Amino acid sequence: MRTIEAADRHAYRRMTTGELRENFVVEGLFVPGSIQLVYTNVDRAVVGGIVPTGTALELTGGEEMACGFFCERREAGIINLGAAGVITVDGTDYPVGNREVLYIGRGSEKVSFRSDNPAAPAQFYLVSYPAHTAYPTTKMALSQANNRELGSLAESNRRTIHQFIRPGFTASCQLVMGFTELQEGSVWNSFPPHTHNRRTEVYCYFDLPKNGMVMHLLGEPDETRHVMLREKQVVLSPPWSIHCGAGTGAYAFVWAMGGENQEFDDMDNCDMEKFM
Repeated sequence: MRTIEAADRHAYRRMTTGELRENFVVEGLFVPGSIQLVYTNVDRAVVGGIVPTGTALELTGGEEMACGFFCERREAGIINLGAAGVITVDGTDYPVGNREVLYIGRGSEKVSFRSDNPAAPAQFYLVSYPAHTAYPTTKMALSQANNRELGSLAESNRRTIHQFIRPGFTASCQLVMGFTELQEGSVWNSFPPHTHNRRTEVYCYFDLPKNGMVMHLLGEPDETRHVMLREKQVVLSPPWSIHCGAGTGAYAFVWAMGGENQEFDDMDNCDMEKFM
């Protein structure tokens, strides 16, 4: 497990491109045959990539968490961005296909991952936050998500939001998680931009076109910066930072939030006349 200390709302204003990436971007998560974890000061979130190719991979806690096992005091949401695989939680197998989600509740002691076909492995993307209570481990298929249509082709932001972990669907302590996919011809996400002063958010971009990129905007509304992201790269978004972006073509992104509440629509929209 490695650590990223995201910068505060003042320091980022003077950062170079390289410094912005060091403080806000997570790269190299999906390494065949390994579990890659990143611990961050953004609400103590842990972000990970798990790609089983041979034997099963077991999720363990690092010294950063001072715990006996990973979910001792945490919950986790996992979405499969690869081929079919299986997640085993305390002896129970959960088959998880592409774009399916598994919520793992606090207190789950033994968690392991394997691929149905090691030659075409699963790619499990994990986001975890501290949890003060336990909820049942739950698997959700795409058909069970809350699917919302937003935006328009005229504004280049026609998109479908698939909500998996949220009140009324899959219960959790503070984690809210799902993914958004843009329709062909649309490139803008989360526009107009907004902040979540009571929550943080983590983005993982995927399904980008070959050689595609997304320009992700971050920072305070009156002092924005940008980072260019490629396939399965992750960006951390503290509560003071906007999060929106535009790509070279249609794409998708996993969003995960943690903080004071679980209301998906709790956001503070930017004044577009002042947005620069």
